[in-house]
Amino acid sequence: MRLHVGCAMWTHAAWQQRQPIAGEKLRSYAEWCNAVEGNTTFYATPQRRTVQSWAEQVGPDFRFVVKLPKTVTHERRLAGVDAEMRAYLDAIEPLGTNAHALWVQLPGSFGPNDLGALAAFLRRLPRSYRSAVEVRHPAFFENDSAARQLETVLALVDAEWIPFDTTVLFDGPATSPAEAEARSKKPRLPRRMRALTEFPIVRYHGRDAEERTIEGWQPWLDTVVEWLRDGRSPTVFLHTPDNASSLDLARRFYDEIQARLPELAPLPEPQPVEPMTLF
Repeated sequence: MRLHVGCAMWTHAAWQQRQPIAGEKLRSYAEWCNAVEGNTTFYATPQRRTVQSWAEQVGPDFRFVVKLPKTVTHERRLAGVDAEMRAYLDAIEPLGTNAHALWVQLPGSFGPNDLGALAAFLRRLPRSYRSAVEVRHPAFFENDSAARQLETVLALVDAEWIPFDTTVLFDGPATSPAEAEARSKKPRLPRRMRALTEFPIVRYHGRDAEERTIEGWQPWLDTVVEWLRDGRSPTVFLHTPDNASSLDLARRFYDEIQARLPELAPLPEPQPVEPMTLF
C-alpha cells in the first residue's frame, strides 16, 4: 500500500523554522510530505538546472505532479503547442520517475465541445509520462453524458481525472479575508470521488479552522481506504486559504488513513530542528 500526501507548495513563511537552509527548502519539505503540486511550472517553464536541483533534494519515492504551462492550457487551449511542450518536457526531464504525472489543468471555459482538442493533445504526449486532467466546466459535473465523454477520452490514454474538492470552502460564509480571497479564485463545483486509474489524484481545499478542514475531509477517508484496499496508489493534496497549516494537515490526513489501515507504513519522522536564535 502506497499513499502520498502533500501541499500546493514546498515552502511557506510559516514553515521557516522547519526549513532553515535557504537552498534546501524542498529537501526539508520532503521530510514532512512525500508529494507536492508543481504549480510554479504553470507560470513559467523552469530552467533545466533548476529542475535538476529539485530532483537532487528528494528521494526516489517522492512524487511531483507538475502542471503544464498556462500558455499551453489556457492561452493556446492545447492547439499549436508543440514548441512549448518540447521546452517543457525537456525542462522537467531531470525529475525522472519523480514526475508522477503531467497535470493538465484546463480553464472553466473548456467544455464538452473542446474534448476533441483534449483527445488529440493527450495522444501526442509521450507515454513515458502519466497524464492527469483537471476540468472546471460545470457540464462535466452536472451532465452525465458530458462526464462519460470525458472519461472515454481519458481512458484511451489511461489518464486520470483530478477532482478539486472545494465543497467545504464554500459551505457557509467566509470567516476571514483569506477565505474570501480563496473563494474568489477557486472553482465551486460538486464533489467528485471516482477514480479512473491505478493512481488517483485528489485536491482538497479546507477552511481556516482546522476542525472544519478535518470535518470536511471525512468522506475522503472511506474513499482513499477503499482505493488502497483495491490496490490503487492515491496522491492527496491538502489546501487551506493561507496554506500555513497545510503541512501538518497533510500528515494528519495520512495518519488518519494509517489508523484505519495499520498495514500502511507511517510517514517518516522529520529530523528535529533546533530553535532559531539571534546568535
